[in-house]
Parts: sequence; C-alpha cells; structure tokens
Amino acid sequence: MDASDIKRSSAPHGPPQGADDDRWRELVSAVGSEIAMPLSAALERIHALTTSGRIDRASLRALRDEVESARRTGMIAQQLARFASGRLRQSHERLPLAQTLQAVLAHRTRETEARGIGVTPTLKAADVIVDASLLFSLLNTLLDWALAHARSHIDFAIDLKTWPAHARLVCSFAHQPADQVSDNAATALPATAELDSLTWRLLEQTAWTMGLPLVRTVQGGDLSASLEFPRTVSDELEGVSAIESDSGFAMSTNSKPLAGSHVLVVASRREMRLRVRDAIRHMGLIIDLVASVEEATDFCRDGLPHAIIVEGILHGERLNQLRAGISAELPEFPFIEIIEEGAGFQMSGANGAAMGRVGRDAIESALPSVLMFELSRTL
Repeated sequence: MDASDIKRSSAPHGPPQGADDDRWRELVSAVGSEIAMPLSAALERIHALTTSGRIDRASLRALRDEVESARRTGMIAQQLARFASGRLRQSHERLPLAQTLQAVLAHRTRETEARGIGVTPTLKAADVIVDASLLFSLLNTLLDWALAHARSHIDFAIDLKTWPAHARLVCSFAHQPADQVSDNAATALPATAELDSLTWRLLEQTAWTMGLPLVRTVQGGDLSASLEFPRTVSDELEGVSAIESDSGFAMSTNSKPLAGSHVLVVASRREMRLRVRDAIRHMGLIIDLVASVEEATDFCRDGLPHAIIVEGILHGERLNQLRAGISAELPEFPFIEIIEEGAGFQMSGANGAAMGRVGRDAIESALPSVLMFELSRTL
C-alpha cells in the first residue's frame, strides 16, 4: 500500500512549508526526463523521414503524440512554477462538485472513448467552497493522471462523510492486469514509482494550494486517489459558508486562472493565426493552430479543446456542421469568431449571439477578455 497525504496549511499560497531543495531538484529532473524521452523518439522519426523522404500515417500520428507529450510536460512545469511563485490569488465561491465533475467528464468524452476507457460516475450532490478555476484544473489533472494509468475503466464517486461533514471525491481504477499482479511488495515498487509522474505532482500541488487532503492508495493492481473537501456546505455549516464565500467570480490577472486550458485557433491566413496566438499567449493557455475547418474537424475527432477561435471568412456549412456536432455534446462550448472588419467585440449571449465576436482591429485589445469570459462561464 502506498499513501500520500497533502495536508492543509495555515499559509494558503506558495509551496508547502518545509519543502526542501531535494524536492525541487527531483521535480526539475523529472521535467527534463519527461521532455527528453518523447523528443528523443520524435527526433529519431525525423531522422528516418529525412533519410527516406517518406512518413506513413501511423508514424506521423506518433510524431505528433510525442511532440504533444513534450509540450504538455512543459505546460505542467509552468503550472508548478506558478504555484511555487506564491502569486496565485484564489476567489472562493460555492460550487456544485458533482455537476462540475460531470461537466469535465462530458467535455472529455471523445478523448476517453478514443482511448477505449470507460468512465462510471456515481455522484452524490455536494456543494463545496473552492476557487472555480482551480477546481476545474484539479479535476482535469486527476482525469489526465487516471487516463495515463488505467487499463480499461475509471470509476468516480462522490460521497459525504458524516463527521466531519466533508464531501469526498474518489477516483479508482485497475492499473495492472489481475494476472500480472505480484504478491511480492518489493517487485511492485517500480510500478508504484511510475505513478509519481509530473501529472501526479501537479495534482498534489493543486490539492495542497486548495487546502484539500489527497490520499493515494495502491493495493495490488487496484489504485485509488481520494480528495476531501473540508469546506463543504451542509445544513450545519450553511451560515459559516455563506460568510466565507464570495458572491461573485472574481479573478486576478496575476493568477492566470485559466492556465492550462486548451484553445484551437482556426484561420486560413498564417498572419491571422500568429496574431491570435500572440494576443493570447500570455494567458498560459495551450494553443493549437490549424488552417481549415477540415483540419479542425479532424483535430477534434479524438478530443475537444476548451474553446475554438475561428476566422470569420471560414464561416460556412462545414463550420456549422462542426459547431452543431460539438454543441450536441456540450451546448455551452465556447466559439469566438474573428470578424473581418471593425474594432468592436461582443460576448456570447448579448443580443442573442450564439458565439463571441471580436473585430480584426481589436484582436490584441479585446480578444483576451472575451476569451476569458467565454472560458470562465463554462467552469
């Protein structure tokens, strides 16, 4: 059995008190390793491509996956550095935990299905007092970690502890086939060590920052991670929670509250793709660029980004089909259109607008705010 407990500290920001240099040296080493391995494999493929002049579809997909893995590691390192800086600001509010988890799982249905992983949620209703953007990040990181290790199925459960009255979220799955599980604990250690990936470290740090105890248990081939929410709204705590929570969703620009969110930019003109990328790159987002609606459709087939920004001149039947397909799964999915002329902007919902809009002359000044609004309303 392996357990890791992240305890709540009186200091709400920054790395855990008493964290020594060894811990950060290990993290830096892990970052280097998790970036170097996929990039080395990608480099070998590129050498093979330059030698033969050809690359098949499977190798191209593998090359993309390897580069994406290295990029994801870099993003995790940035998020860990953001937590360590101590500049993150939290805005606590009352949120429905089960509903938020359901939204995350719904958003990533295509990804789980593409990987052949079944997901079963058994969720009791519970309201918790947390920062909305951090909860969004926490749940996605938990799912990332589970997807990296689950064999075929992941179970999510939310229940309520009677004393203390805390909501508890448990993610469990089999990480080894039953016929490969050893009774010898010593031989199981390497498999357990593999679970301590950078994604797990990010999950630990996010939970610590939010003040949520996190416990991981490995028993044979079965694995579970449990998160406890000390600030759970209940009949006994209703008055206290109402005082402690904020009435609105306030965010600090220093916190980069949506860092790690994934945005797809669809524009036929290279200069437009680069303008949009440069306008939002300071937000800490994962940004992908494609040149056509067909490429966007193919990109979304195995997993959806969190928002799509599309060049207005691409508006047409194919874009309508892409929007309709995504909206059938996620009715509130954010689309933002870059219209060809003007310096104005419009949020979705204003005057019945189905998507946000930003004039070409307002990309640098208005697009970050519109994107933040569209992403935050889906949290």
